[in-house]
Amino acid sequence: MPHLAAVLSHEPDSARARELITQALGGEPATPVPPPAGVDWASLEADLGDVVPPMFADGATDEELPEAWETERSQVTLADVGGLVEVKQRLEASFLAPLRNPELRRLYGKSLRGGLLLYGPPGCGKTFLARAVAGELGAAFLHVSLADVLDMYIGQSERNVAELFAQARAAAPCVLFLDELDAIGQKRSLTRNSGMRTTVNQLLTELDGVASDNEGLFVLAATNHPWDVDPALRRPGRLDRTLLVLPPDRPAREAILRSHFAHRPVERIDVAGLAKKTDGFSGADLAHLVDSAAEIALLDSVRTGVSRMITMADVQQAMRDVRPSIGPWLETARNVALYANESGEYDELAAYIRKHGRR
Repeated sequence: MPHLAAVLSHEPDSARARELITQALGGEPATPVPPPAGVDWASLEADLGDVVPPMFADGATDEELPEAWETERSQVTLADVGGLVEVKQRLEASFLAPLRNPELRRLYGKSLRGGLLLYGPPGCGKTFLARAVAGELGAAFLHVSLADVLDMYIGQSERNVAELFAQARAAAPCVLFLDELDAIGQKRSLTRNSGMRTTVNQLLTELDGVASDNEGLFVLAATNHPWDVDPALRRPGRLDRTLLVLPPDRPAREAILRSHFAHRPVERIDVAGLAKKTDGFSGADLAHLVDSAAEIALLDSVRTGVSRMITMADVQQAMRDVRPSIGPWLETARNVALYANESGEYDELAAYIRKHGRR
């Protein structure tokens, strides 16, 4: 046996050595089992070819793969945005006016490099504003959130970012809207994940247009926490312009409420008075308020068997349960704007917090 083991160590495929070991152990020599007779293996392989895909692919395909993200055409413009006059004026001055007037842009040497960062509490219309910008420009709109980019496999997130910008460039003129930027572009000093750091590096490369020309590509981004965004993303030529999007003012709240009540059966709803009472409500909060009032009327109609209109009493009942949702965000923003604003970057936010008594 020791001699046979030595032989196998040098010649693992030696059939004679394996046969002798089997006999020495009291067994019979192993004989190969022939395949069943009459089986058409070529036919079976052809039948299973469409069911079991190949384990590996060489990248060659006869069909063009679909685009990873959906590019759309926005039908809304800034005229559809209720209120927010100051926001629209700043958006016009810093972003839209230079785009619409190329001759004046060249005269004054205004560069279009870089993008625009929208920040503010959640539910206040940052995505809607981005769609409106795309509509104003007559450009394609590509909306991407965190879940669309990040991937668990090493290197895939960076490839996703590169493919995203390639698709946006191919659709130019295109507004590329990066949502949840604080998660995609988190400060590299705050993360121990090397994959996240390299994803941010890839995003910086694409914004700079190192490998490709970004002509006709307009990058907008949104975040609830701009203080968590990597500073490198906000350097000149990247996302160097910022726009604070606060909870809607009174005219905006009235416009939002009217739009949500427009296609519902309502009776004597005091929209102006309701807008006055909902200071601090985000657009999402107002939508939830109207939905809650409609739900109350619906349940009452089910209980009585008689459908009825949505009344002011339903809205008042809903207001007892619906509260502004931006409180936690304001607490964090207050600490930053009032106590960590040495550069003056958040002066506008600090003024809003002082004005509304949230100290």
